[in-house]
Parts: sequence; C-alpha cells; structure tokens
Amino acid sequence: MKLRNVVFIILLILIADQALKFWVKTSMFYHEERFVLGSWFRLYFIENEGMAYGWSFGGQWGKLMLTLFRLGAVVFGTWYIKRIVEQEYKKGFIICAALIYAGAVGNLIDSMFYGILFSGSEIGGPLATLLPEKGYAGFLHGHVVDMLYFPLVENKVPPEWIPFIGGKPFTFFQPIFNIADASISTGVIAMLLFQKQFFKSEPAPSTEAEKNDSPTTQESDQANSAL
Repeated sequence: MKLRNVVFIILLILIADQALKFWVKTSMFYHEERFVLGSWFRLYFIENEGMAYGWSFGGQWGKLMLTLFRLGAVVFGTWYIKRIVEQEYKKGFIICAALIYAGAVGNLIDSMFYGILFSGSEIGGPLATLLPEKGYAGFLHGHVVDMLYFPLVENKVPPEWIPFIGGKPFTFFQPIFNIADASISTGVIAMLLFQKQFFKSEPAPSTEAEKNDSPTTQESDQANSAL
C-alpha cells in the first residue's frame, strides 16, 4: 500500500471529524439534541475534558497529561505508519493503523486548539463563536466535542432477575462520541478480529541451493550413480 493512499485515508477522516465538530460547536447549544434518523440516531452536543466516550480523570492536571500523551502518541504514530508502509505490512493492518492515528489526531486538535479557537458553549445559548477575542480555555486545555448518539434501546426496564440492570431503566447504547472515537474503535477492533491474517507469515521462497539439497534431488543423484 502506498503512503499517499494512507495519507488520503487519514485526511478524509480528519476533515469529516473536524467539519462536524465545527458545525456542532457553532450551530448547537450545549446539551441540545437533534434527531437524525428516528429516535435511534441523534446529534447530542456535549464536551468532555478527557478520553474517548466522555471518560475523564485528574482535573486540569489530568487533562494536560492526557493531551501531552496524545501528542507523544501522534508523534510516534507518524514514524510508525511510515515504517510499516515502507516495510510493506499487510494492507488491512496499515489501514487499521491509519484509522487509529487519524482518530488520535482528531481529538488532539480539540485538546490543543479548541480552547483558544472557540468561545464557551452554554446550555440554552449563546452559540459558541469561532476566533473570539478570548477563548474558553488555554492552549492544551481544550475540550473534546462529542455528538454522535445511538440509543438503540431507551429506558426499557429489564426483568429483575437480570444481574446489574434488572428492574432499572436501561438504555443501550449510552455513550456519546465523535468520528475520531469511532475511527479509533474501528481500527482497534479490526486489529483484534483479524490479527491472525495481519500477522500470518508468508512461506519463504525456496532457493536454488535448497532445491539442490532436497531429498528428491539427492535420491535422483544416487540413482544415476548406481546406473
């Protein structure tokens, strides 16, 4: 797989991810919900300070460490993708690595720049503005924008005999995420599912010396000597 094709995949995901985030950030109020396909696919605007799917830890220091970790991962990922392309790894593995890399870059952009690129979002307005006089946070402290929400089963009450969720209102799937999160998850899951195919070793081609030393060749030589 050629490097330019990998770059194209990464750029395609980044453009889609950032375009949707820019639109949501400047067109929706914080916690606003819009139905896209029935009630099971919605845009629900939230922001988080932490990891994928709204997970977070450690307050402002945790946020800073997470952003720096993402930055280091992206720097390493840039080198690693170039390396596996040059060494001609399996096409599927390279695509998975590109998906993970693109997702990491997408969320890193939020963390690094959104705090200074946008004004803050609030419930009920006003809408956030791009390039305000003063952003809502400093460099490296921006919030990650999430909006994709798929509550396939909502507020159902399972039988009480089901462990953990029985007798309580239950919603599946609850996490709200973005295109970058989906890209990372798709890459990781595909790697786990197809790791045997990705890392299956190819049989080494036999050399002329090996052919000459093969049992069939040796037996033929012995038969000719006997004649």
